[in-house]
Amino acid sequence: MTAQQRRAAGIIFMAALVVILAIGTGLAGGYRINLTPSEPLGVWRIVPLHRPVAVNDLVFICPPATAEMREARARGYFRSGFCPGGVAPLIKTVIAVAGQNAEIGASVSVDGRVVVSSSLTLRDGKGRPLTPFPSGIVPQGYVFLHSSFPGSYDSRYFGPVPISGIFGLAQEVFTYVP
Repeated sequence: MTAQQRRAAGIIFMAALVVILAIGTGLAGGYRINLTPSEPLGVWRIVPLHRPVAVNDLVFICPPATAEMREARARGYFRSGFCPGGVAPLIKTVIAVAGQNAEIGASVSVDGRVVVSSSLTLRDGKGRPLTPFPSGIVPQGYVFLHSSFPGSYDSRYFGPVPISGIFGLAQEVFTYVP
């Protein structure tokens, strides 16, 4: 190997090391990159939640490894990640907590109040049928999630999810809406 080749290899090695360290530091610091249109694209930070989760909280959450989530993963609704079932954490808004009634019709209502931008879609972007979640009271230890993005796969379809999957609040760092 010539001196020039060794130098090029050293530069490539150092650049790769810097990238790996930057990614590792970002992940350890609670930073994530959102590549889905359910929320603005870009860099987000997970902020620890030191209180009970509340309505209107925007959260990072791992969906549970249920049959519905496996089907959603197979359909390509979720990106790959470290949550159960190999999916990435979701960024969603909590619209109902334990004891509240989430009613699913043409749109979602919580305790009789219509949720803005919550119309249901009966087919996904590839024409496959979507089954709405049956209406009901959110059980203890669960939350009902929503995204105003029309094509979002959220609790309208998979129902309440355990609060144990919440990492923390989602805080925008550097984002944009395409």
